[in-house]
Amino acid sequence: MTVITTADKDPAAGLGARRYQTALFGDWSGPATYLAAERDRLRTLSWNHLSARRLSPTIGAEISGVDLRDELADEVVAELDAALAEYKVLFFRDQPITSEQHVAFARRFGELEVHPFIPSNSGLPELVRFEKSVEVAGYENSWHHDVTWREFPSRAAVLHGIQIPDVGGDTLFSDMYAAYEALDDETKALIEGRDAAHDFTRTFGRQVPAEQLDEMRRRYPVAVHPVVVTHPVTGRPALYVNRNFTSHIVGLEPEDSDDLLRVLCRQAEAVEHQVRFSWQTDSIAMWDNLAVQHYASSDYWPEIRIMERASIVGTRPSR
Repeated sequence: MTVITTADKDPAAGLGARRYQTALFGDWSGPATYLAAERDRLRTLSWNHLSARRLSPTIGAEISGVDLRDELADEVVAELDAALAEYKVLFFRDQPITSEQHVAFARRFGELEVHPFIPSNSGLPELVRFEKSVEVAGYENSWHHDVTWREFPSRAAVLHGIQIPDVGGDTLFSDMYAAYEALDDETKALIEGRDAAHDFTRTFGRQVPAEQLDEMRRRYPVAVHPVVVTHPVTGRPALYVNRNFTSHIVGLEPEDSDDLLRVLCRQAEAVEHQVRFSWQTDSIAMWDNLAVQHYASSDYWPEIRIMERASIVGTRPSR
């Protein structure tokens, strides 16, 4: 058999470090060059009270040298807070904390919120409990920021793995700074100065009894936040719309709003923007809720997966 080949170099040779949008699907292919500066900046960081092992170019670091069962010194908490702003997500292994220690640790970073639509750990209203089983399957497998339907969404969250399947149930996190940077100039211009509406009923509306819906709507009216927010610590722009809670972009016709939201929400799906965390019992993830979206893989049914989360109240998002 005669083999005919014209390959004498890598197919990418001559293309340069450019990204291309495919004609049929509109997807992007090519190197994510916009990540390089952040990757190189994070490489230079060092810490006095903890060790950090980066897990992807721009998002996620596994932290060691800190025992979350302890009453941490103020300077350690301050350094963890600074590391959170830099890495966007912090991961801790082998942290067998009690629910009380969980709440105490999270409270070091600010006031804790109480979630009106997810049950809490008995006796600790600041902890929401996700207890999945044969009867209660996982529906958190959609890219989202938490509680963007609040006027003051949470700034960060601390999630504790209590019972973990032997395989599956990973959580993925996506860098929303990178999601914004990846947009083409035309799209950036289109969303500049625009706001989006966020509505709790998109996810939680069906569980609210009809006779209570008006009261819950009064308590939690539709929240309007910028499509692109400026992070209050880093000063960087981040994309701030999500599938779970964003209903529409203010000022656009419904069809135009839907089309634009599809483009913007797909930015979280780029693998180059992500880090994936495989849980073990007593692992902990702490994430910056403004800078990242997350996605809980629902691939473990009918096994049991139990998690508890404490969320820190944030400020009103601004552009």
